[in-house]
Amino acid sequence: MVNKMESPIIVWFRRDLRLYDNPALTQGAESIIIPLFIWDHGDPYNLGGASKWWLYKSLVALQKSLSSYRLKLILRRGDPLKILEEIIASHKVSALYWNRCYEPYAIARDKKIKDFFKPHLKCQSFNASLLAEPWTIKTQAGTPYQIFTPYWKALKALNNFPPPLPIPKNLKGCKEPILSDNLESWSLHPVHPDWSGGLEGEWMPGEEGAQKNLSFFLENLSQSYQKGRDFPGLNATSKLSPHLHWGEISPQQIWHSTLRSYSGDPDSNGWIFLSELAWREFCYHLLYYFPELPQKSLRKEFNQFPWKTDKSTLRKWQKGMTGYPIVDAGMRQLWHTGWMHNRVRMIAASFLIKDLLISWQEGASWFWDTLVDADLANNSANWQWVAGCGVDAAPYFRIFNPVRQGQKFDPQGEYVRQWVPELALLPNKYIHSPWEAPASLLKSAGVRLGETYPFPLVDHAKARLRALKAFEFTKTAVTK
Repeated sequence: MVNKMESPIIVWFRRDLRLYDNPALTQGAESIIIPLFIWDHGDPYNLGGASKWWLYKSLVALQKSLSSYRLKLILRRGDPLKILEEIIASHKVSALYWNRCYEPYAIARDKKIKDFFKPHLKCQSFNASLLAEPWTIKTQAGTPYQIFTPYWKALKALNNFPPPLPIPKNLKGCKEPILSDNLESWSLHPVHPDWSGGLEGEWMPGEEGAQKNLSFFLENLSQSYQKGRDFPGLNATSKLSPHLHWGEISPQQIWHSTLRSYSGDPDSNGWIFLSELAWREFCYHLLYYFPELPQKSLRKEFNQFPWKTDKSTLRKWQKGMTGYPIVDAGMRQLWHTGWMHNRVRMIAASFLIKDLLISWQEGASWFWDTLVDADLANNSANWQWVAGCGVDAAPYFRIFNPVRQGQKFDPQGEYVRQWVPELALLPNKYIHSPWEAPASLLKSAGVRLGETYPFPLVDHAKARLRALKAFEFTKTAVTK
């Protein structure tokens, strides 16, 4: 066993799968380090398939990075308290460091662990995931913000976020053997069948991939971000969301890199990009103060909403077979790549909730399973925003017209043609409403409605009126 002077410390990796700008790792850098990742099976929000794939790839990348410093990532699964207790006792660990998570379950779990170990060893946590932790920004009345714009102004006014920490030098690993799982035994990567080919072609999980995405965005796309970000047919967004979720890059690095890219005074493109980073912060702010956010509508009147239960219709939405091309393109992009353009996420979500009257929880559940950037705070807050039932939500009567949205944001039909290839030969005039095309034109384009491509599930104009009527019923039911 190691002597007291050589007692190792544990750096418990969670959603901070990086070496650069990692406060817990930096704090432990002067000691012998046991890098540990625990797959916590007690978390009530089990990882979706796309998230499991990403985690597998990210852990492989993290192990590769650690091995360059002769450190071995220890992998364990089960109850974190029991696993930590075992390793701490068997290796006379003197300190335990981790970076904080903010989901309700994680907060309770971490408090329990800290209370358990603090009488016996140094136990310390750090902020590595947010620019400003939820309790650090409040209104003048001392209450949490419930509207994004004033929250963004408050966050922007701070602008004193610490610069990123360098990778520590002279990292030292524990030489004693420590029991570790084989990553393959966790079955995170799909096998029979391996459906991840689209994800493999789209993404490079890990810290290196995150750094490349940020650099490419700032060097090539940021100047056109304001105008291009709403057009799904363009490559105009950063695609940093899954890297942020798994902590392969820090928001501090993104903030400072953006400021530096604009010589310390970003123009509207820079601030608009940073406002999207702030929206992520706001979602965590809401989750912290409203822990029921993932399950319950925050506006209580929506508990009376007459949602429909229709598994067949839900399945058609999930598979991109609604008959509305912009919706179907988004859902197919999601299925193939584990990601969907943000503008199309709003269109697809509005269609499910308001055209089909299927609950936002059903949509959130599907996104949780299929998104590589599935994030409890973002996913829950954004679905409630579209549904009109959150604290800072679009009004329920704001109902996206999927045809007009397609015409406005995919005017040449590039996005639809990429993901709904059976419509590729239709002219721009009809690419977003194929049912309006003359029969002769449909035939020449090889489109047989009801066979090669479905008729619309609903008539949008009628569905809109039905949704508004349902909302009026909800308001009436609450007042009775």
